Amino acid sequence: MGMSREGPAHVTMQAVCLLLGTLLCTTFIVQPANSQQSPQDDPRPPFVASSAIVHSAASDDKSTPESNPAIPPGTIIPVRLNSTLSSAKCRKGQVITGRIMQDVPLSPGVRIREGSKVLGHVVEVTPATTSAQARISLRFDMLIAWHQTISITSNLRAIAGFMRIIEAQTPPIGPGESDVYRWLTTVLVGGDVVYGEGGPVTAAENANEVVGKAVDGGVLSRVRGKEGTKCRGSIDGNDSPQALWVFSSDACGIYGLEHISIAHAGRSDPTGVIVLASDNGSLKLPSGAGMLLRVNAISHN
Repeated sequence: MGMSREGPAHVTMQAVCLLLGTLLCTTFIVQPANSQQSPQDDPRPPFVASSAIVHSAASDDKSTPESNPAIPPGTIIPVRLNSTLSSAKCRKGQVITGRIMQDVPLSPGVRIREGSKVLGHVVEVTPATTSAQARISLRFDMLIAWHQTISITSNLRAIAGFMRIIEAQTPPIGPGESDVYRWLTTVLVGGDVVYGEGGPVTAAENANEVVGKAVDGGVLSRVRGKEGTKCRGSIDGNDSPQALWVFSSDACGIYGLEHISIAHAGRSDPTGVIVLASDNGSLKLPSGAGMLLRVNAISHN
């Protein structure tokens, strides 16, 4: 009799528990499904694939080049050398690399991103002797961007030692005024003056002549020829503002590297081969040196 009285109550409790369990399961299942149907409510930022190229919304169909794109002649590529080059230690064929230090604009909405790389190799090394200067011949002929390896031919427009690079990024007043530090003026390698973050860039020889603008990571300026040198302004019709990082619009040659000279810039035959020479024993180019490489003009021969 006791079992018969407890039986219905026991069955009823089982039914209630089963119903509650079903409702709870349904709640947990439905909520994720609803959140998937409303991605605009998801607080997490959308995933952005790593890429060396940036496009406007209007060019989403070209977010990744279908083939190796050509880099327009005259394009400046600002590079920091990743390792030391020494005539006493370098060997022919040795791979050398450089980091691109500022976004490089190519066309509206398209740029090579800062942090991309250039690759090259040592072509020849000549140790110093009593009758000959130490020399290192090198070539930067590959660009690593867009998840691709792109062939380029480049020459050397300007090169500066590590300390000159640091000085060009440091306002003369020093870093004490942290809140206004980025608004202070700086003097670029070559003498152009930058008037704070986002401000104008004026020519070294004429403070009233605006030659460019400060941007994130450096400056954008139209390249100017330098009187008394072989450095030219625009070439092959490419008069677009160029990414010059910490260099002036007319920067040309060697800055802050004693006893080193550019024996061959790579503009003429042998095209793309850059030859550095030392007039004081072994040649040593420390890592951290900054360079302006320029994509060679199209040959019209």
